[in-house]
Amino acid sequence: MHIYRNCVVKIMMSNEFEKALDAFLEGAEADEAHQALYDIIRVAFLAGWRSAGGDPPQEQKLFELIPGGKPLEPSK
Repeated sequence: MHIYRNCVVKIMMSNEFEKALDAFLEGAEADEAHQALYDIIRVAFLAGWRSAGGDPPQEQKLFELIPGGKPLEPSK
């Protein structure tokens, strides 16, 4: 990838390289790398958010399990 006058130009590599890259991207190592990059970006964004005067985010429950509870009826 090259940057030319603020535009990103993608260059196609050999078929062998592209196949190897595709195989890597489909594997667990790439998933771990993507997650690590996301975590780094999120931490950096949070630091910028706080330094710009933003309130720290509050943790929120995504869901709550109710032992022995019955399924909820869909809202109408």
